[in-house]
Amino acid sequence: MDLKDSQTRVNLMRAYAGESQARNRYSFAQKKLIEQKQFVAADLFRWTADQEKEHARIFYEHLQKGGVEETEIQAAFPVDKDSCDMVCLFQSAAEHEFKENEQIYPEFARIAREEGFSQIAQDFENIASIEKSHGERFRRFAQLQSEDRLYSSDESVIWVCTNCGYILEGTQVPQNCPVCHGEQGYYIRLDMADWGLYK
Repeated sequence: MDLKDSQTRVNLMRAYAGESQARNRYSFAQKKLIEQKQFVAADLFRWTADQEKEHARIFYEHLQKGGVEETEIQAAFPVDKDSCDMVCLFQSAAEHEFKENEQIYPEFARIAREEGFSQIAQDFENIASIEKSHGERFRRFAQLQSEDRLYSSDESVIWVCTNCGYILEGTQVPQNCPVCHGEQGYYIRLDMADWGLYK
């Protein structure tokens, strides 16, 4: 089957559009969190936005290689409330990432495979697994913030100031780093730094 005559063409364009709008929503969230001096949270959105851009590129290149010049789509895209706080931003992002992982991309992969586009199907499946990890990170941040434990813990943990690299062990972080005097929003649990920014 020619990509130009397939449902996979439409699904690729929907995926490209979805990843592109997610990148922008995350960039907007990043800006909002920087204004609130929540620097690690802002960095999480920035880092994820960069990955969404890469996903969009992958889908776009499939369209280009398939000779697709234009595709009309109909799709629904989320809009975060203007009053959305940090917990709301994380929860909204997690919800949409899990929807891509559990529903949208598996269905797109199934259709692509049925239509004979095995590499496109594989890309949908691989990106679906990435979206799951995005959702899990966002959900963990939302949970910690909603429980007022983003900067405190019931047990002693290791924290790192992402501004200067200072490491401390304890049940909470100071309002300002004792080394660089950066705000509390620069701190993260060291075991949460595994998403690639600070390790």
